Amino acid sequence: MPDLSNGTARPADLIIFGGTGDLAMRKLLPALYHSHRDGRLHADSRVIALSRGGLDDADYRGKVDAEVRPALSGGEGWDGFLRRLHHRTVDIAAPEGWQGVAGLLDGHEDRDRIFYLASPPMTFGAFCRGAREAGLVTPLSRVVLEKPLGRDLASAQAINDEVGAIFDESQIFRIDHYLGKETVQNLLVLRFANAFLEPIWNSLWIDHVQITVAETVGTPGRRGYYDQAGALRDMVQNHLLQLLCLVAMEPPSRNDREAVRDEKVKVLQSLRPIVGSEVDRFTVRGQYTAGRADGAEVPGYLDEPDKNQPTAESLRVETFAAVRAEVRNWRWAGVPFYLRSGKRLPARRSEIVVQFKDVPHAIFPGASPNRLVLRLQPSEGIHLRLMAKEPGAGEVVLRPVPLSLSFADTFSARVPDAYERLLMDVMSGNPTLFMRRDEVEAAWRWIDPIMDHWNGSGMLPEPYPAGTAGPAGAHELLARSDRAWHEEDLP
Repeated sequence: MPDLSNGTARPADLIIFGGTGDLAMRKLLPALYHSHRDGRLHADSRVIALSRGGLDDADYRGKVDAEVRPALSGGEGWDGFLRRLHHRTVDIAAPEGWQGVAGLLDGHEDRDRIFYLASPPMTFGAFCRGAREAGLVTPLSRVVLEKPLGRDLASAQAINDEVGAIFDESQIFRIDHYLGKETVQNLLVLRFANAFLEPIWNSLWIDHVQITVAETVGTPGRRGYYDQAGALRDMVQNHLLQLLCLVAMEPPSRNDREAVRDEKVKVLQSLRPIVGSEVDRFTVRGQYTAGRADGAEVPGYLDEPDKNQPTAESLRVETFAAVRAEVRNWRWAGVPFYLRSGKRLPARRSEIVVQFKDVPHAIFPGASPNRLVLRLQPSEGIHLRLMAKEPGAGEVVLRPVPLSLSFADTFSARVPDAYERLLMDVMSGNPTLFMRRDEVEAAWRWIDPIMDHWNGSGMLPEPYPAGTAGPAGAHELLARSDRAWHEEDLP
């Protein structure tokens, strides 16, 4: 295999399967436009969208102009970006559809060729086989797989086998867009470029860690997908476990393509299994009912407008999941990691909260533990809560005050979208922020027993009204050890 990690802006053909879909229109094309505008794309690089839409290049450019441009701030270089765009109609079940793609790529075999599969995971194997049979896969090819990669360990292994039969592991980029967020990047810098944190980043000083991904939106029009996914598969297995790995991993020996991923795999392999009756003690699942969210009355999950009528699976699917995890190693022994994710919660919030222990001996009344909050959304930043004395004479009165780093306020440059960073990493061949096969499968090995117990228990998810902070069981999960979820608003 050639070395793909030199970071240079080589000419590339980025081929998006699902090029007219929601992901392409909302995330991929805006990210590529910003990279084009900022001069990060080689002048000869092209974007080739594949779909079953029957569009020619002019039709596709018109569609992108109408649907993508209005959501952008500014439009410098937009016409030049549109000229990079092409469209070919492909049905992976019809071999003749690949001829148009082959004709467009013919003569450009010396370019990096990137296949981005913005499509359901069950299509990954068929697409890769079709691309190979059409002669499109070259030694300079890479393939990007969107999550979720399967719905359990067995299906993930089957997908990995199918794709791995066409592409070498070094050519496969399994994407999780959370790893492209600035705060996640800064978590690594915060931990491994600042000496003061390392001595206290362990069970001697840290009481517990919370990782939350909360959404105010529901699932209108998505019941067909969400019935088969649920919060545990859709969010915990990938996004939240990836964040846990970055918090808990040991310092890598170097910042390179494999050292970081090696340490993340070790964390996943160190997770204490949750099996049998322990699932009932250490996990909570819920489903939202009618309530008030985003300032309006909203229906429950079963009554969301959708072309698919509720089924028995709809009754059982969780729109909220919380898990108490433990990392069994010397650094983290006895420190619980609380993970939660849900829909129709009071506020949109993604954050990592590192709660430190009380001071060993309190000489001031009213002191509370320090807390480090890394906010991923809505406003990315890092906040450290310290205790300080309120100004004034007389009695010492303590008040918690934040030391806050807001990326938007501190840095004048525009904070790029996560997909911008990750797409540029794919194009330069840098896999550091992408999941390796053993990493994905280790996550599924930990998740599967939880899902199996839920499916076999016969119990339904605990209801919670839309717009509230999730089911009561999620609060009891922490209350049993005199802890509570972090709900504080931050600047």
